[in-house]
Amino acid sequence: MEKRNNAKEIEEIDAKMAKLFEQRLVLCGQDAGKANENGLSSRNEAFENESMNKLCETIEDNDIRSCYARFLKATFDISADYRRMRQKGMKVAYGGVEGAYAYIAAKRMFPSAELIAHADFLAAYSAVESGECDIAVLPIENSLAGEVGEVMDLIYRGSLHINRVFDLPIKHHLMGIQGSTKEGIKTVISHPQALAQCSGYIHRNGLETQTAANTSAAAAKAAGQNDASVGVIASEETAQLFGLKILDSDIQNAQVNTTRFAAFSRTLYKPQAGIKGENDKFILVYTVKNEAGALAATLNIIGAHGFNMRCLRSRPLKDLPWNYYFYIELEGNINTSNGSDMMRELSVICADLKLVGTWR
Repeated sequence: MEKRNNAKEIEEIDAKMAKLFEQRLVLCGQDAGKANENGLSSRNEAFENESMNKLCETIEDNDIRSCYARFLKATFDISADYRRMRQKGMKVAYGGVEGAYAYIAAKRMFPSAELIAHADFLAAYSAVESGECDIAVLPIENSLAGEVGEVMDLIYRGSLHINRVFDLPIKHHLMGIQGSTKEGIKTVISHPQALAQCSGYIHRNGLETQTAANTSAAAAKAAGQNDASVGVIASEETAQLFGLKILDSDIQNAQVNTTRFAAFSRTLYKPQAGIKGENDKFILVYTVKNEAGALAATLNIIGAHGFNMRCLRSRPLKDLPWNYYFYIELEGNINTSNGSDMMRELSVICADLKLVGTWR
C-alpha cells in the first residue's frame, strides 16, 4: 500500500514538474527573442552559478543536494540549447571576411547565428541601424594598441547600444604564400591595429608595411599577388582559409594581447531594476563645456553616487576643432534610483549625454 501511495505521489510530482518545465522553456524562448533584440548570449553562466548556489542551499540532505546540483546543471544546459535553437534566425554583422578576428569573436559570441561579412566597421554598424542585421560585433579596444578610434566615434554619434562585451585573446602570426620563407619577407600587409600590435617584430626585421581593411583582406591580397616577398600578419584561422603558410608564430609585442569586442543592437538592455549586481557595467558618452573644472564636475557626481570608474577616454569632435567628447566605463547597476539620480545631475552640466549600453 505504501509503495502504491509513493508511486502515485511521484506521478503527481512528475506531472507538476512537466508543466513547470514547459513553462520554463516558454520563458527561455521569450528570453531568446529578447536576446536577439539586445545582442545577448543564449547563456548567462554567472547567473546560473549564482542560482545554483542559492537553490542548493535550500536542500538539507547532503546526498540529495549533490543530486539536485546535477539536476540543475542538466536543466540549465537544456534551457541554453533551447534558446540557441530559437536564436538561429539571428543575423550578426561583422567587419571583414571569414577568418578575420571579428569573425572569430562573432562566432564565439553567437555560435548559432548567421554571420554576415561587411567591408568595414561602418558597413557592419549601418546594417544593424537599417534593420538588415540584428547585431554588429565590432572591436572597441586592444590591450596593446588601445582604443579602436573608428568604432569609438560610431559609439558617440551612432544610434546603437552595447549589450555585451567579449574578450578575445589575440595571437598574431607571420604568414606567406606556399614556398615563401621568413627571411624572404620584405613587406607585411595587415590591419593598422595588427601592425601596431606587432611593431617590435616589424622594426627588428626591417619590414615595410601596407595597411588593409582587416586581416582577412590582407591575406586575400597577398594570396592574389602570389609574391613570396609579401607577408601577412593575421590569425591561424586566416592562414588555413587562404592556404597561406605560417612562417613565424606569436609575433605580437606582448604575449598577453587581448581585443575587446562589443555586441551592438538597436535596443538597450536594462538589468533588473534595483538589484545590485557586482558584475554590472555600463558606458556613458558625453560632452562638457570647454571651461575649467567642467570634466571634474562630472567625475565628482559619478563618485558621489558610488559608481566605480573603470576607464575614461577623450576623443576629438570631428566638426569642432580642439573640442572633445568623453567615453567612460563604470561599474554598477544604472537601472536604480541612485543611477537615475546620477543621470539627472549629469544632464544638467553635460551636453549629448547618452547611456550607450549595459552588460553583465
